[in-house]
Amino acid sequence: MKQFIVAGLGRFGFSVAQTLSKKGYDVLAIDKNETKVQDLSTIVTHAVQADTTDETTLEDLGVGNFDIAIVSIGEDIHASILSTLILKEQGVEHVVVKAQDQLHSKVLSKIGADEIVYPERDMGLRIANNLISSNMLDYIEFAPDYSIIEIKATDQMVGESLADLELRSKFGVNVMAIKSEEELEIAPKAEGKIDKGDVLIVIGSNENLEQLRNFS
Repeated sequence: MKQFIVAGLGRFGFSVAQTLSKKGYDVLAIDKNETKVQDLSTIVTHAVQADTTDETTLEDLGVGNFDIAIVSIGEDIHASILSTLILKEQGVEHVVVKAQDQLHSKVLSKIGADEIVYPERDMGLRIANNLISSNMLDYIEFAPDYSIIEIKATDQMVGESLADLELRSKFGVNVMAIKSEEELEIAPKAEGKIDKGDVLIVIGSNENLEQLRNFS
């Protein structure tokens, strides 16, 4: 199971950390603000008051053992850049960084940030869900317990039809459409075969979609 670091616990970082933790993932949350750390201490696996621009501190925390880091430091662009650089140097495989503007984004790209986001106030939950699965391309929550996801066809799905996969009976979800390189098929026929590279657009309860994601 993937392990996550969230550096910076503002509105966006808090939302990402909380969402990942609620889904059962190990999360190391870091911020210089003691109050923010305390607010998350009972939610995430570890919450630490620390300066993410301190190379020794991050090394002591063992950040190199984590799979993904989300750098969500607010207005301090220097701290954001330095934290990103240190996390990459210490071996974090995938570093996602919240950028303030295009110039900030260009610098982040040059120092090795793997993914750069410009989140709106309430986008933390969506980004967190996108990070959990390499097969999931997008996530849209349209009601408290229901969502739509885009998921890449896995090896288990390729060559099978929707009837063969029985996603509705097994997982309680519905495939609304299938995207291929050539077209978007709305309300796909049950007997149509899924090809490599296809993307399934699926609707269902969050609980059922989580089961589907674990299957895929």
